[in-house]
Amino acid sequence: MKIKELSRLYQINKTFIEYGLIELVPKAQIPKSYWLLRLCLFWLRNQHQDMDLPERLRLSLQSLGPIYIKLGQMLSTRRDLLAPIYADQLAHLQDNVPAFCGDLAIQQIEKSFQRPIDEIFDDFDKVALASASIAQVHTAILKEDGREVVIKVTRPGIKKTIAADIQLMKWLAALVQRFVKDARRLRPVEVIKEYEKTIIDELDLMREGANAIQLRRNFLNSKVLYVPEIYSDYCTKDALVMERIYGIPVSDIEALKAQNTDLKLLAERGVEAFFTQVFRDSFFHADMHPGNVFVSYEHPEDPLWIGIDCGIVGTLTNEDKRYLAENFLAFFNRDYRQVAQLHIDSGWVPADTPVEEFEFAIRAVCEPIFEKPLSEISFAQVLINLFNTARRFNMQVQPQLVLLQKTLLYIEGLGRQLYPQLDLWDTAKPFLENWMREQVSPKTLLNKIKLKAPFWLEKLPDIPELVYHNLAQSKQIQQQQQLLMQRFNDQQQKNNKNQVITSLAITLSIITALFYLQSEGRFNLYFALPAVISWVIAWRFSNKL
Repeated sequence: MKIKELSRLYQINKTFIEYGLIELVPKAQIPKSYWLLRLCLFWLRNQHQDMDLPERLRLSLQSLGPIYIKLGQMLSTRRDLLAPIYADQLAHLQDNVPAFCGDLAIQQIEKSFQRPIDEIFDDFDKVALASASIAQVHTAILKEDGREVVIKVTRPGIKKTIAADIQLMKWLAALVQRFVKDARRLRPVEVIKEYEKTIIDELDLMREGANAIQLRRNFLNSKVLYVPEIYSDYCTKDALVMERIYGIPVSDIEALKAQNTDLKLLAERGVEAFFTQVFRDSFFHADMHPGNVFVSYEHPEDPLWIGIDCGIVGTLTNEDKRYLAENFLAFFNRDYRQVAQLHIDSGWVPADTPVEEFEFAIRAVCEPIFEKPLSEISFAQVLINLFNTARRFNMQVQPQLVLLQKTLLYIEGLGRQLYPQLDLWDTAKPFLENWMREQVSPKTLLNKIKLKAPFWLEKLPDIPELVYHNLAQSKQIQQQQQLLMQRFNDQQQKNNKNQVITSLAITLSIITALFYLQSEGRFNLYFALPAVISWVIAWRFSNKL
């Protein structure tokens, strides 16, 4: 390790000790190497004994900086891994970090666009409008058309910082997984790999721009969700220009009430936006936390969600969507056998999973949920319970489902914050049922045929030749099989003959030996001839084989 990496590793260990995080590990499983490390750092002490462990974990990640804060935020959505008390604490982590210098931002923008900033923008504000761990945004006026825009620009040197921290995280995760038995259930190596992919995707602002363009196209002229326009001519890996929007943060309930926003309709539209993205478009914004959602000032009686920061998105295959919809419907119909079978059919759990045992496990975990009124049942908690149970049956991590669970957790939380009586199931069930019906409707089937028609039209001239070759090949294979069968039968007959002759030779040899023993020296060698001849015939016959 380099000196810089060793220094960072010391900082991590120092934080670990000062916040007493060793208490996360059962005493019997603390590796001996830890006590050696503790001896080397004897001057460090737990300075936060008055706090409970979940709070100490949150504060320790916060003190380690932006990369660890984002890790904590990701972990807060993995309720299939963490106990609720830890997940709730980590959800309070705020990705607010001091903005870097405006002059550095200008340098980064000019480097990205290969032009002086004055040629592109007027009234560029050096003071950042908002800042986060990976990037910050500045306001300006676009010279070419005079529109108000915001420029998102990555922090200088952030990629190297992240790469170094990720390598240390991987190393530490491997150590924990190897030496702490209870930690293996949390799959730390797998979690860090997932986090690495997520954060690397967030570093590429071109990817974010493409995601936003797709999401905007999906909801163009929608009354449910608005996505700011991306100026694709001004989009690079390190700088992104988009339309400036004005709205009320969705978490500012008092401001929403002050302008008489229809909170019930707003909450229901959030649910509608989510299920539309998932089931209609197979493409959903996977980072819908309160900081990325605003509500338009216009028409509070007909409120419109505004979504920004499309760095993280999720996609689902048609099979995933079908299994997900059927799972939800089966669950709310309390058909746990169907839920278990769907998990197996989808490949989410191994094919040899015992259905009855899996069904019983799902029933035991999920049935108590129905003690509550439907309006109080958490969709996200349903998914978490199902995935937790499935993990006991070796369910492999499905990244797209993890993102879905995380997004549903945000949407449900926001919806009930806006309107506590929100019945998510009542809002979602008609949507799911309509979607299921549409999948088998004549119109959908016709569309699928139309979609594949060009492919089949292109292949049509080749079909007669393909049929002829397949028939010829089939006939050839049949002849080869018959020939092989004939050879096998011939070989079997020869083997049988050889066995008979060999048995005869052995029998004659035994008889000859008995005659010899009985003859008391009067044995004639001619008696041995049949046995000798049989052995010779058997030997020659076997050589021919």
